Amino acid sequence: QVQLVESGGGLVQAGGSLRLSCADSGRTFSSYSMGWFRQAPAKEREFVASISWSCGSTSYAESVKGRFTISRDNTKNTMYLQMTSLKPEDTAVYYCAASPIAGAPRYSSAYSDWGQGTQVTVSS
Repeated sequence: QVQLVESGGGLVQAGGSLRLSCADSGRTFSSYSMGWFRQAPAKEREFVASISWSCGSTSYAESVKGRFTISRDNTKNTMYLQMTSLKPEDTAVYYCAASPIAGAPRYSSAYSDWGQGTQVTVSS
């Protein structure tokens, strides 16, 4: 069982940066692909970024490519999302998720475990 806890969200001005963390309290973190998704008010949850278990493969939504960087440290059972050049449209609840599927899947149905989410608010 993978239990995920996000942290690092908050309020930031447009153009600013934040780093989100996702800590896994289970024992099989390194066996899972990991991903970040987000959900803005009145919108569906959308894919943000994903990373394979070995860090050999990453994938990004077009809207964040070049601004966000996903990474993981399997020795610390933690995944990160470094967000730079933030825009008001990045405002959402950000969720981390774990998938038993190899690679860096982009679709939410591939993910079996989810965190509770952390709020990111970008002011203009």
